[in-house]
Amino acid sequence: MKRYRVWHRTAYSYSAPVEDSVGQFHLTPRALPWQQVQDAAVVVAPDPGDIRREFDYFGNWSTYFHVTEPHEALSIESSSDVTVTTPVYDDDALAQPWELARPLQHPEQEGAWRAAEFAMPSPRVAQSEATAAYGAVSLTPGRPIGDAATDLMRRIHADFDYDSTATTVTSTVGDALEKRAGVCQDFAHVALACLRSHGVAARYVSGYLATQPPPGKERVFGADASHAWLAVWLPGTDQWLAIDPTNDHWADDRYVTVAWGRDYGDVSPVKGIIFTEAKTSTLRVSVDVAPLGV
Repeated sequence: MKRYRVWHRTAYSYSAPVEDSVGQFHLTPRALPWQQVQDAAVVVAPDPGDIRREFDYFGNWSTYFHVTEPHEALSIESSSDVTVTTPVYDDDALAQPWELARPLQHPEQEGAWRAAEFAMPSPRVAQSEATAAYGAVSLTPGRPIGDAATDLMRRIHADFDYDSTATTVTSTVGDALEKRAGVCQDFAHVALACLRSHGVAARYVSGYLATQPPPGKERVFGADASHAWLAVWLPGTDQWLAIDPTNDHWADDRYVTVAWGRDYGDVSPVKGIIFTEAKTSTLRVSVDVAPLGV
């Protein structure tokens, strides 16, 4: 069991006043069987004329805001105290053949109706012959779903280079697969496409990963980053095996879960629309995941 204070600040500045800012953010961690949220708060500046927090379709905390006064800068700052334990999975569920993790082919499975939409294509997770071929190497006939998902995770980690210059926010699964490079969001999307190409249900997860400074170095406040991974449905259960291709690791007590959906577009930390004549803008994001005493 580990406890963290998570701090996330998104700051925009504009070359001319913005008349209106309308936005939505997913920054408050979920309460889960393996994750307890002791405290959570988000501050938007300037003060919004309207702000409302509610659960979205996927059960994530989602906050809508509308800043109506003219402004040349906008900041969204969240902080949370979270306690996380390592998820425990049922061995029998992990040992089931991966073919049963296809809810559209096996609707009789308990929980299949809830998992079905995560087995279909989504805007940022397109399926193709290439994703099906890459996934097929791991999804051999009758292989246990736990082994198959873990093998796919390890192959992506080995075959792809982490390169923040290789892709952009508009890059596709095909781009990342062709370049064999990208960032955590790309690796999660590639894994999702490979699994869904074979009918396996899997969902995109956003959150944070607690990291350690290099030996002999002190922690630098605000030097962390948001993170992304995926979770694969274990058939006949409400459990989802959370795997991280970026780090070749099952998600454990270092992972703080904020939100999940079909892909990044469902759970992006901050998105919105502005009304302005500004020609340029800047964006700065700072994240800190600080360990606390339990």
